Amino acid sequence: MGWVVLAVLAAAVLWVVVSYNALVTLRNAIQNAWKQIDVQLKRRHDLIPNLVETVRGYMKYEQQTLEKVMEARSRAVTSTSVKDSAAAENALTQSLGRIFALMENYPDLKADDNVLRLQEELTTTENQITFARQYYNDLVMRYNTKQEVFPGNLVASFFDFKPGEFFAVAETDKGVPRVDLSLPA
Repeated sequence: MGWVVLAVLAAAVLWVVVSYNALVTLRNAIQNAWKQIDVQLKRRHDLIPNLVETVRGYMKYEQQTLEKVMEARSRAVTSTSVKDSAAAENALTQSLGRIFALMENYPDLKADDNVLRLQEELTTTENQITFARQYYNDLVMRYNTKQEVFPGNLVASFFDFKPGEFFAVAETDKGVPRVDLSLPA
């Protein structure tokens, strides 16, 4: 009888250790995934001033749009939390979309090799950011699920694990953006 109690106790301790280690592993994977997003966002933030400077000469009448892009970039660079970063990056994406839409009005600009190269680099970076965000959110989902399901929720609660924060699009950004391509009168 004593061996049975000892075996059950050993199994319970082993289960707690395995559950705890799984939660720590997922938490660390989320932190790593966030750093991977950071790397791609830094690359994006570094490319934007080059793009703005390259198109500035062509887009003389669009200086306000270019300034808004740089302001959005500045907010994105200084954001700290996942929620703030998501909102700032979504605003930056919309600003970049306006520039790309306006570029259609400038045939010389669309043909410029530097602009084409920067556009291609930004597009590639945007794709990498999208994949990194998806991977990050997948890890957050696994981590949060592991904390919520029984009996893992007991370990998560006992060791005070906090849910991960998803990189989400703000409700206001879910609609189709409106782009005004009319030229000033």
